[in-house]
Amino acid sequence: MHDRVIVRRGAYYDSVTLMLVSRNAGALEGAEAVAVGMATPLNLELIESQGFDLHGAGELGPNDLLLAVRARDDAAADGVVAAIDAELSARSAGSGGAVEERPPRSIVSAARRHPELSVAFLSVPGHHVAYEAARALDAGLHVFCFSDGVSLEDEAELKRRALELGVLFMGADCGTAIIDGVALGFANAVRRGPVGIVGASGTGIQEVTCLLDAAGVGISHAIGVGGRDLSAQVGGAMTRRGLELLGADAGTEAIVAISKPPDPEVADEIAVVAARAGKPVVLAFLGFGDPPATPPGVEYATTLEAAAARGAELLGHSLPDFEARLPRPPTRGCVRGLYSGGTLCKEAMSIVSGGVGRIASNIPLQPDWLLADIRQTTGHAFIDFGEDELTEGRPHPMIDNTLRIEHLLQDAADTQVTVILLDVVLGYGAHPDPAADLGPAVSEAVAARENLNVIVALCGTDGDPQGLERQRAALLEAGAAVTRSNAHAARMALQAAAVKEASGVRS
Repeated sequence: MHDRVIVRRGAYYDSVTLMLVSRNAGALEGAEAVAVGMATPLNLELIESQGFDLHGAGELGPNDLLLAVRARDDAAADGVVAAIDAELSARSAGSGGAVEERPPRSIVSAARRHPELSVAFLSVPGHHVAYEAARALDAGLHVFCFSDGVSLEDEAELKRRALELGVLFMGADCGTAIIDGVALGFANAVRRGPVGIVGASGTGIQEVTCLLDAAGVGISHAIGVGGRDLSAQVGGAMTRRGLELLGADAGTEAIVAISKPPDPEVADEIAVVAARAGKPVVLAFLGFGDPPATPPGVEYATTLEAAAARGAELLGHSLPDFEARLPRPPTRGCVRGLYSGGTLCKEAMSIVSGGVGRIASNIPLQPDWLLADIRQTTGHAFIDFGEDELTEGRPHPMIDNTLRIEHLLQDAADTQVTVILLDVVLGYGAHPDPAADLGPAVSEAVAARENLNVIVALCGTDGDPQGLERQRAALLEAGAAVTRSNAHAARMALQAAAVKEASGVRS
């Protein structure tokens, strides 16, 4: 084997481009291992874990491009490096069109050229967001901010400014929105209808909209607000505004608001705003504890499934039964959760913790349950692979399953583990065929262990480009249990681990 490590200083490419280039290069004749990425701490650690020696690379920083190639001989290594360079050049080449055909170079110039546009989509490094978002807001545009790494102070100020200007600042780190039928970020092909959603959670919006779609109920709008909107510092600014807008929208008959645990005072204030909407509102505040008393017309749900069920009932529909069979008999042991969606991870942890108690995690339910090192897991443990520290310089796990596959096989080799729970999220922007990625790893895991159950929470609709039924069939064929509801998957995990389900987790 021949290893080659090449540094291209100051050569920046986005993480999705580098993932695709790595994948294509790794499939070339003679390639044994290929890693192409920006030299972030996480990527350096992953490359070194594959056995590459980086000591001769000098001082590296996140703006440096790193090529690590292992091939059967020097000639094969030369070919792989040449192919990587050729693909990077092709992907960065412009269209070569005339000057007047070139795209605008700023949000403001785009707004001037196309005054009919109303939404700016931001996906830039976090330290640039305040400047770019302020310019977009001042131009009269709603802002969908996909970027993470934005300070809480900047977010609060941008939302204050948006309220003054009468527009929305959706974010920061906003993964999903559906505005008048148009999907932004990660979203699913759901039917149009009378339920409006305000969500401080991207995968929370996706789960509820997909469950409603399964019940035959469509969406008017789904307004993403960023996961920190209901913090004390931000005060629920965009959730309030979203509730007001949906309350005034003639096409919206019922509203569902979604959040991970909110600040208690902010939650009380949101309930008051919801009561003024003039239509029924379901508040799905996950992990919030015992639901407090609510004003008339407002009710709480403690799971996304329950929120979707109540939203459907308000329109005269009901959720289908999410029947799924465990491939193997229950065996007492540890549960591991490997999630791409943070809210789905939190929801599943809340349910499973009701039966098993302490769960270590990088997004813990309690501060002293923090998982210090995701490479060293013992007992019950859940990992959100979409957390900022695991996506720096890497594609989101809804696009790239590499880290989850590594942990799936690692957990399957741990004999104390009898249940592995994971989400597979379909829709626009997500991996084009996640079952093709995850299926072989699931098959390998269950083949190695007779007492291991792998359970998949499949979030999607019949209209999604990946094909809901095709994905379900492939995952079943691989040996997993598959259900459409994340809450149901978590309850199945308790069953598979031979743990009695705690009372109240269905409410």
